[in-house]
Amino acid sequence: MVELFPITEYWWFYLGFVGLVILLLAVDLGVFHRKAHAVRFREAATWSVTWIALSLLFNLLLYKYALWKFPQDARLMALPGFDPSAAAWRVSLEFLTGYVIEKSLSVDNIFVFVMVFSYFGIPAKYQHRVLFYGILGAIVFRAIFVAMGAALMQYHWVVLFFGVFLIFTGVKIFAGKEKPPNPEKNLLIRLLRRLFPVSHELDGPRFFSKRSGRLHATPLLVGLVFLEATDIVFAVDSVPAIFAFTNEPLIVFTSNIFAILGLRALYFMLAGAVKKFYLLRYGLGTVLVFVGLKMVWLNQLFDGKFPIALSLGIIAAVIALSVALSLLFPRKDAEPMPTASFEKADEGQLQTGNSANLQQRSPASNDKGQSTSQSARPSKSTVRFLWRAVGFYLLMLGLTLILVAALSD
Repeated sequence: MVELFPITEYWWFYLGFVGLVILLLAVDLGVFHRKAHAVRFREAATWSVTWIALSLLFNLLLYKYALWKFPQDARLMALPGFDPSAAAWRVSLEFLTGYVIEKSLSVDNIFVFVMVFSYFGIPAKYQHRVLFYGILGAIVFRAIFVAMGAALMQYHWVVLFFGVFLIFTGVKIFAGKEKPPNPEKNLLIRLLRRLFPVSHELDGPRFFSKRSGRLHATPLLVGLVFLEATDIVFAVDSVPAIFAFTNEPLIVFTSNIFAILGLRALYFMLAGAVKKFYLLRYGLGTVLVFVGLKMVWLNQLFDGKFPIALSLGIIAAVIALSVALSLLFPRKDAEPMPTASFEKADEGQLQTGNSANLQQRSPASNDKGQSTSQSARPSKSTVRFLWRAVGFYLLMLGLTLILVAALSD
């Protein structure tokens, strides 16, 4: 299949997009989050809607650009049966599908964020800073994965391999028991401990602090490194999943990055109720199995390309159903968040100290929205929060329908 956006011709687009992302992140951190503070629900919801609106706006502009550019491209118009309008519409649907897939899989990241921040005792006002630099690292790693995928996905056996891998991952989600992350066993954390001594106390928003004339890594840096490591694992699923719907690296990269940009705001919205959506992991498993089947079988069944609109509908329906069932049939049991154990820690081990945990859990340093305890009967505030989360999800679907209606005109 011919490439609509070859990098040799659209290198300027990649550079411009990366520049736009850097600008948005600079405005985010340098203007709106210049002062460290705990992000509340209303602020997080506003930013979530903003990032979704920017993503849909980018999709609309990409569609309009393709609608204008494709008829002028002699290389594409020389292809027998090429329809520039249909190709532009397909580009828009592929971007939207990739965005929905990555956004859905991001919910799994949120659970890891909650566990990591609780484990290292990172207060709410510094969590945004950790996530900000985590997003920067994720963008770099996603660019590498997309470049590798663009080179490897040209081979049919690679497509089949990743298809089987996604099916296996989806089945594993159904069959396996959910396990909390264990930073002590993480390779990058072990390497970090070899490079720097790890302080057991926070030093404000700093990732490093000097103690006795020696540079120490703070718990913020340890948490950041672990988040980067887990994001690499998630990218192994998400990037091939989007390549299952499009052969365009530009679409994979842009949809992936836009979904990641809104991940921080989504975390601060759902962190307090992420365990309420306990059936979502099964929905994600179903999506991964569907994507894997599409790569190894369904595409061939539909003459090389499973309908993209039908794929988008199936994915959206599965995710919506898993969210709705989680709210209609709430789980009453709750498992406590793991915390770092320091009783046997020595200088060469990861240390975040009992004193640091006590300090982070004291009334002076805890914020209202930071509690992760759950009761068998949800409080009124929890119910209101869940209804707000449902409203946000419906808003996202509404904006998607508006975009589809606008593009179909």
